[in-house]
Amino acid sequence: MTIANSSDFMVENAVCDFPSTPDEERRIVSDLTTESEDNLKEGNLYFVISKRWYTSWQKYVEQPCSSGGPSESPRPGPIENNDIIENAKDTSDPQLRRLLVEGVDYVLVPQQVWKRLAEWYSGGPPIPRKLICQGFYSRSYSVEVYPLCLLLTDGRDDSITAIRLGKQASITELYEKVCAMTEVSQEKARIWDYFGKRKGQLLDPSSEKSLEESSLHMDQDILLEVDGSSSSQYAMSSAGNELALVPLEPSRSLVTIAGGPALSNGHSTTSKFSLFPKVTSEDDGCDSLSILGKGERGGLAGLSNLGNTCFMNSALQCLAHTPPIIEYFLQDYSEDINRDNPLGMCGELAIAFGELLKKLWSSGRNAVAPRSFKTKLARFAPQFSGYNQHDSQELLAFLLDGLHEDLNKVKRKPYIELKDSDSRPDDEVAEELWNYHKARNDSVIVNVCQGQYKSTLICPVCGKISITFDPFMYLSLPLPSTLTRQITVTVFYCDGSHLPMPYTVTVPKYGSCRDLITALGTACCLTNDESLLLAEVYDHKVFRYFENPLESVSLIKNDEHIVAYRMKQVQKGSGKAKLEILHGGQERAVLESVRGRDVKLFGTPLVTYVNTERLNGSDIDAVISGFLSPLQRVQASSKIHNGRENGHLPNAATDEASGSISSPDTEIEDACDRELSFRIFLTDERGLDFKPLKSDTSLKPGIVTRVLVEWNEGEHESYDSSYLSDLPEVHKTSFSAKKTRQEAISLFSCLEAFLAEEPLGPDDMWFCPGCKEHRQANKKLDLWKLPDILVFHLKRFTYSRYLKNKIETFVDFPINDLDLSKYVKNKNGQSYLYELYAVSNHYGGLGGGHYTAYAKLIDDNKWHHFDDSHVSSVNESEIKNSAAYVLFYRRVGSKTETQSAEVLMADMD
Repeated sequence: MTIANSSDFMVENAVCDFPSTPDEERRIVSDLTTESEDNLKEGNLYFVISKRWYTSWQKYVEQPCSSGGPSESPRPGPIENNDIIENAKDTSDPQLRRLLVEGVDYVLVPQQVWKRLAEWYSGGPPIPRKLICQGFYSRSYSVEVYPLCLLLTDGRDDSITAIRLGKQASITELYEKVCAMTEVSQEKARIWDYFGKRKGQLLDPSSEKSLEESSLHMDQDILLEVDGSSSSQYAMSSAGNELALVPLEPSRSLVTIAGGPALSNGHSTTSKFSLFPKVTSEDDGCDSLSILGKGERGGLAGLSNLGNTCFMNSALQCLAHTPPIIEYFLQDYSEDINRDNPLGMCGELAIAFGELLKKLWSSGRNAVAPRSFKTKLARFAPQFSGYNQHDSQELLAFLLDGLHEDLNKVKRKPYIELKDSDSRPDDEVAEELWNYHKARNDSVIVNVCQGQYKSTLICPVCGKISITFDPFMYLSLPLPSTLTRQITVTVFYCDGSHLPMPYTVTVPKYGSCRDLITALGTACCLTNDESLLLAEVYDHKVFRYFENPLESVSLIKNDEHIVAYRMKQVQKGSGKAKLEILHGGQERAVLESVRGRDVKLFGTPLVTYVNTERLNGSDIDAVISGFLSPLQRVQASSKIHNGRENGHLPNAATDEASGSISSPDTEIEDACDRELSFRIFLTDERGLDFKPLKSDTSLKPGIVTRVLVEWNEGEHESYDSSYLSDLPEVHKTSFSAKKTRQEAISLFSCLEAFLAEEPLGPDDMWFCPGCKEHRQANKKLDLWKLPDILVFHLKRFTYSRYLKNKIETFVDFPINDLDLSKYVKNKNGQSYLYELYAVSNHYGGLGGGHYTAYAKLIDDNKWHHFDDSHVSSVNESEIKNSAAYVLFYRRVGSKTETQSAEVLMADMD
């Protein structure tokens, strides 16, 4: 995409004044970004910048301010975008490499930020992109990083030229650009939809319809014909311009789910251009259906990939092989369309989906291009527009909900005031709430896909119990490994009885500090008269304490350092205060450093409780000696507390090799009492003020009293300080380690993890009617009513603040005879036996990968693999693998199954 005067944003000769400091540079960019976000409007320009260069700039501007010394991160060179564009030589209209991911490969900055960065650093090339607004009900802004690329075939000489326009550009704008490039007058130009190299709809030059609304997609062909030129080879097929039209009403076809002969008032068209042998591609926009030849089977048509649409194709194939869905949409459903539902899509989504299903079940093995459906999807769900990879389960969730609202027979939803359960029996309350739900929601989707579960919440403070019965469309099952997390905590013994010891324990992912302390206590054999004080250590100081037992462990990040101080319970109480012991002076003596305000800290601070009564230096010295006693080196133990060999060398004031104080200031020198085992200084919270302690120095402990121990060569000879320095992270993820196949788990264990009682997440607190406050309640789910079509979503993708991950664990799931009887609390005599009929698979990692589907034809009980356009038979033994992502089951012996069998028998007769 070329935007006029984009080169104006570069500064000639790259001469400009830099901000005085990196922090000032960061502040300017931050202010400009905030100003841009406060003034969003369609058409605003954003610029694409390589993440590699931008990261180096961020490191430069976010580094701590230095006092004249060399910067840890130098100023980056000129802006370098060559790693994200296809051709580094094309600086006039650079094109981004395909399949780039925002935040990984590139970042987007507002126009004013780009202008300022270009002034400071020069470089480039500039890659401008426009901000667009999209959506039907709720409008949202997004930057069109990849404008639409259309391949123009000139009918006069068969030359092919790439045309790039925004997807919201009109057909009129397309004519203007094409005519300007080819030097053809608009009166003589005719542009055709040329999808699959087949002449389709003639595009109206006066139309203000957008390219996206016209079902034109990335890398699609269009054809230019010029009046007076010879172009008979592109003669229009008998289909004419019907091929890209979406009917206003669903076709009233008599196609059966068995794939038998179908009545049709149309024609059959094929193309010699195909992606796979014996597979042809048809546009789903055709309002007529092909007649299947004798012996041909329906349901074996693939779906063309329109550009990273495999996620959509996978979900569609699973739904297209769902028996009650097929039955419904292959018959006349026009009377059920609800065009006035404010929660629906005016019936357009249901119509587009129905027409697509009819094409899939009437085209034999001809692959169908779901262009019209993709257009409708982008209109009503802009999150799926464009050509990035998306999640098949997220699409499925939107599609099922959208189809329900488009087909909801309840035109005017009644207002129903919910009654309190009043300790009534569960079955009575559940049935009442289900009837309320059906009174407002009545569609084929609700009838066959929705179930009901019981939700129980228990307040951890007052014990209040709340029970509700809610409908569900599918069950998102966690893999058991995602419900817990491992946390490594280093335990320090306040009595000096043991060396510091790290323990790795497993706790609920959204558990509390109480859970962590309980697990840690079990691991380190905590006695009944002992307690643990949890703290986070950062920059060799205590950053925070975890003293609230209800505080969530989700606040503890994997890269943090957590310690626990083990002490007798009698030490804690209202008459106790914390004593924090810091370690410093490893490189320079403390008193020498004080003058420069740069005392060097190291190791892990030690914390214990002391009496709030007055203490003296000897008391604190004794506490420190007890803490450090397990760190004594064997060869130095005889020197401890032996005259002046206790860590203060005789020549401390003159021996430079000792690393201790070498200062002519005798007044300060004498302030440190030689009778103490350590040189101890009283300091403040910020560590800026240091007062030496003598054995008889008296002090009144506050809430937290901080002292610093000076370590010199003598201390390091006597004690092994590595035990203070080697503090492990909470959880260390090894990216270089080769992944090993995890132990297989069963679908039942995933379901049990879903139903298990667990605390709510910190972002999902429950307002307790008893406490009148938000609480992190414990939640328990139970299945109550199961639908004929039961969908399981395996939660393979995990997201956190710092990491995105896919769990490749193999889940063993039954193909036949899935018996869920023991998991359903409502014992109404209904069958809870299910069989698998479709699977949505995901291969590869996050941000990409590939989706396919397995589906079983309902009449011959044979499985097939649907990989976009390509369809092949597959053995049942191949269905189970670690790529399984969404599982589709149908009830065995259900009314739906009986009806399907009757239709099949009627068709065979």
